[in-house]
Amino acid sequence: MSADPRIDSREESGVSVDCMIEAGDWPEPEGLYALAGRAIHAAAREAGAALPEGAEVSIVFTDDAHIRGLNAEWRGKDKPTNVLSFPAGPTLPGSVQPPILGDIVLARETILREAQEQAKPVEDHLSHLVVHGFLHLLGYDHETDDEAEAMEALERQILQGLAIADPYA
Repeated sequence: MSADPRIDSREESGVSVDCMIEAGDWPEPEGLYALAGRAIHAAAREAGAALPEGAEVSIVFTDDAHIRGLNAEWRGKDKPTNVLSFPAGPTLPGSVQPPILGDIVLARETILREAQEQAKPVEDHLSHLVVHGFLHLLGYDHETDDEAEAMEALERQILQGLAIADPYA
């Protein structure tokens, strides 16, 4: 892991990003953290109108075994998933957010498998999942068709700004 996992480029979006590799065979940290930071900053610029000064988000890079345990504990689903978000405060789009927005947890094996199955670059899929997780921290969800449509439209807009193809096409 990098000696300094903080990506503190608040001038880009006002959000500080702390990254940590907890488990899994992730690539070198600096490139991984930079990719995550770009995705967060793009999402914050597009969707973060209500972000407080000094906003922070943590990203944990892990493996399927760890995320499976979290998914079972917090969602009652005893299987790995690609991304989980743990908001630190209110979760309604546009609501006032606390400075610490929450945590995003990503699972290496699931992300690699999905990228291969969907024939998309791993970096693009990972960026999409970071954006997706960040939007959950801001209160976006996809439990209903209307919510899913709004969230997916925003994801497309953010990813387009990062020159990433529509993940839902």
